Amino acid sequence: MSPAEEERSLPLPERWPRASKFALSACAAAVAELVTFPLDLTKTRLQIQGEAAVRRDGAAAGQAVPYRGMLRTAAGIAQEEGVWKLWQGAMPAIYRHIVYTGVRMVTYEHLRDSVLGRAQGESFPLWKAVVGGMSAGAIGQFFASPTDLVKVQMQMEGKRKLEGKPLRFRGVHHAFLKILSEGGIRGLWAGWVPNVQRAALVNMGDLTTYDSVKNFLLLNTPLMDNSVTHSVSSACSGLVAAVLGTPADVVKTRIMNQPRDKQGRGLLYKSSTDCLIQTVQGEGFLSLYKGFIPTWMRMAPWSLVFWLTYEQIRRMCGVSSF
Repeated sequence: MSPAEEERSLPLPERWPRASKFALSACAAAVAELVTFPLDLTKTRLQIQGEAAVRRDGAAAGQAVPYRGMLRTAAGIAQEEGVWKLWQGAMPAIYRHIVYTGVRMVTYEHLRDSVLGRAQGESFPLWKAVVGGMSAGAIGQFFASPTDLVKVQMQMEGKRKLEGKPLRFRGVHHAFLKILSEGGIRGLWAGWVPNVQRAALVNMGDLTTYDSVKNFLLLNTPLMDNSVTHSVSSACSGLVAAVLGTPADVVKTRIMNQPRDKQGRGLLYKSSTDCLIQTVQGEGFLSLYKGFIPTWMRMAPWSLVFWLTYEQIRRMCGVSSF
């Protein structure tokens, strides 16, 4: 058998390992996103409420929004806008995770195994896992930032309708085209700096924690590489990711949702640092953790669903465990 024929006879994951891992991680992320998306919508609405910059701008005169908490906010969306509105913006969120999760997972494994040199069955220094996780998250989020921008803006459409404001978009594709026409290519990357910062922090919590906890359990406890180990590791990763990522997520959401001039420049915040300062000065430090509970309650099941699905899909397709 010639080398070419021998290569063609190999299973698909062995012929195109990175492409296969990209596709498998994207599928697992899509499942996790659909299951937990209502919590993401609730988190976004909570993060927008009570913006000090909006009050100073005068845009919210007479339209003070009560702080209703996670459950009341979710119930209010369902009652006032309809149950299906809890999934408003889900399609760009799935687009985002196809790009974001696919890129970050493939990048992290490549960095971990080829660049940072982790050997199978050996301990891996935490600092290397942190470098790999933050780098993979930042790279993945940079490529996925336009889809995240559309997701955030579409999540606020129901709120605009209740406030008597005209809707900005007719759908996902119209949102992409409108943002592109108003701000150009750069407009699609509005808010990418806090977006990338958040992704780096979240992945330091998610990828780094999951990989480190799983590796520790396999090396130092009787636990095997199975669903129990995956569940414990994912629970730890979801909590750490929520704690590290929520402040950057608040800043990212506000920058992406702010009104812009014809040049695509924000009218409320000059930069992520300016948004951070205005938020803390106007609303207090704890405002950076607005939406923390739904963020955590989403990240925990998201991590659980994603990692269990991803590990099982890899096993079924003949790909080694993450």
